[in-house]
Amino acid sequence: MTRSELFSQIQKKSSFLCVGLDADLEKIPAYLRRESDPIFSFCKAIIEETADYAVAYKPNIAFFEALGPSGWETLQKINELIPNEIFTIADAKRGDIGNTSKLYAKAFFEKMDFDSVTVAPYMGADSVTPFLEFENKWVILLALTSNAGSMDFQLIKDENGKPLYQSVLEKSQEWGSPENLMYVVGATRGELIGEVRKLVPDNFFLVPGVGAQGGSLAEVAKYGMNSSCGLLVNSSRGIIYASGEKDFAQAARQEAKKLQVEMESLLANYL
Repeated sequence: MTRSELFSQIQKKSSFLCVGLDADLEKIPAYLRRESDPIFSFCKAIIEETADYAVAYKPNIAFFEALGPSGWETLQKINELIPNEIFTIADAKRGDIGNTSKLYAKAFFEKMDFDSVTVAPYMGADSVTPFLEFENKWVILLALTSNAGSMDFQLIKDENGKPLYQSVLEKSQEWGSPENLMYVVGATRGELIGEVRKLVPDNFFLVPGVGAQGGSLAEVAKYGMNSSCGLLVNSSRGIIYASGEKDFAQAARQEAKKLQVEMESLLANYL
């Protein structure tokens, strides 16, 4: 998917919502566990009820890998189910060098046909650039995450007082462009989103942390939105586990709609 196609979807739906498919077998409604492929049934229902409001879906690969070979088959079926106009993110957080990275890229871009994959930058250019060689595919680079442990490394300052995450942002601009490189920027760090935006004014951000983690959608838009929106805001647990009963998909739709309504207002204010 190209940048212009993604922005077109944002405009069409008045939404920049990404729904995270963190499908945990222990958390889905109990009655689904009697089915032959309960995770697929769960995700299928979520997608069918939220596709009107979502411009992206983000399966967290760990939840599928943990199921073994059948989990990979389920992931493929789910990816094929997502409408073609909706952006797909393989949340795999890969990061290795040389041919290994290239093979990871082939797995997610060629074999499974995801639009994007999350990548860890710690090993530098040769762990990231192989993913950037695929036309109309995207790297979503971990930059400033919302987890507590992010402070262990990402905010460490060098001798000039520059935090490590800023060095990652600046260096990675040499590898890709706003047409194929996005950044993960956590929603729980409002003003820091503004610092990231100053360094990379044109790139899209994938923003986790809204919803269950307590991030403010209004703050994210205030500090992070640019002239082409530039945001994909992810909500996982707050949407997909809105109910643990048989109405789980309808409850997910209601939560997705709430976020879309707020997003529509923010888009009108900032674009």
